[in-house]
Amino acid sequence: QVRLVESGGGLVQAGDSLRLSCTASGRTFSRYAMGWFRQAPGKEREFVAAIDGHGWNTHYIDSVKGRFTISRDDAKNTMYLQMNSLKPEDTSIYYCAASLIEGSPVGPDLYDYWGQGTQVTVSS
Repeated sequence: QVRLVESGGGLVQAGDSLRLSCTASGRTFSRYAMGWFRQAPGKEREFVAAIDGHGWNTHYIDSVKGRFTISRDDAKNTMYLQMNSLKPEDTSIYYCAASLIEGSPVGPDLYDYWGQGTQVTVSS
């Protein structure tokens, strides 16, 4: 069992930066591929970024490439999402998730554990 807790969300202006953190319980954090998803009101949950268990391979949705960076620190059981040049359309609840699938999976159904989410609001 893995418990995930997100933090770092908030209200910022367009062009600002935020860093989200996802801290995991348990001693097997390094086994899991990790991902970030987001869900805006009235919309389906959307893949944002993923990183494999080794931290070697990452994958991003096109709309955040060059602006967001996913990383992990297994010594701290923590994953990060550095978000730069934020846009109003990035406004969502951001969720972290853990998967036992090899690689950096995209589909939410491939993830086994989810955090409770953290709100990111970007004003124009």
